[in-house]
Amino acid sequence: MTFAIFGNIYQAKKAAAVEKVMSMLDGREARLLIDEPFLRFLSDDLHIHIPQGVEAISGDAFKADVALSIGGDGTFLETARLVGCRGIPILGVNIGRLGFLADFTPDELAAAIDDLLAGRCQTEERCVLQLTYDRGMPEGYPYALNEVAVLKRDVSAMVSIRVEINGEYLTTYQADGLIINTPTGSTGYALSVGGPIMQPGSRTLGLVPVAPHSLTVRPVTLTDDAVVTLRVSSRNHRFLVSLDGRSEKCSEDTVLTIKRAPYSIRVVKRPGQSFFRTIRTKLMWGQDIRD
Repeated sequence: MTFAIFGNIYQAKKAAAVEKVMSMLDGREARLLIDEPFLRFLSDDLHIHIPQGVEAISGDAFKADVALSIGGDGTFLETARLVGCRGIPILGVNIGRLGFLADFTPDELAAAIDDLLAGRCQTEERCVLQLTYDRGMPEGYPYALNEVAVLKRDVSAMVSIRVEINGEYLTTYQADGLIINTPTGSTGYALSVGGPIMQPGSRTLGLVPVAPHSLTVRPVTLTDDAVVTLRVSSRNHRFLVSLDGRSEKCSEDTVLTIKRAPYSIRVVKRPGQSFFRTIRTKLMWGQDIRD
């Protein structure tokens, strides 16, 4: 099998765990590809021994059977961006903090790779969002695995966000922002501002306001075939658009359209893994501190 390895180049202690991963894969006669910036970081900054035959990934022209994301959930999202529409399953190795997407520990990796080689691992299809403008294109990559967020630029004034669903007017939010999230993103930013947790595969999207200036405003759940159109106005005539944390400035005359992308991201899951067990253990869901 061919493994493409991606990692975090800003955390030396955590990135050093990749040496164990490479040795493990090399011992199983796997073909190894490593993202070029990460490879330079490993060899030049950490002085880690790179096995013979390792190839550098330059740009997005690569093929692999599995992508290994070594880091936290931020690294996983960047790996998903680089994998894009190739359909390569991603296995997240958590050497970060929460590790909701990257949920294999380094100690579990050997068994996970053996399960992969034996065909025992499962994959989940995760919905991706696509952002388009009425004029021009978003900077860089116009897709998001977690969420597309529209946010105010300054600390004082709210933004006004007019929302249409499939061409029908829904409401105009007066708020600090609005999040359109996938089920994958429902346990991220959207959850922190009161959005609902959505089960992967539920074919839903979330519409979650950020600090709305009304007690009557609540999150809305949509089917994932919905087309969401946004028109934003603000005091300084500018606002921010964020795709999985990658942000850019927009002028208020820009009309945004968010809908499901024409491809999905495949996530490797261990046999018998339960989403509900994960949210209980990772998010301490339903825990009573009196117990």
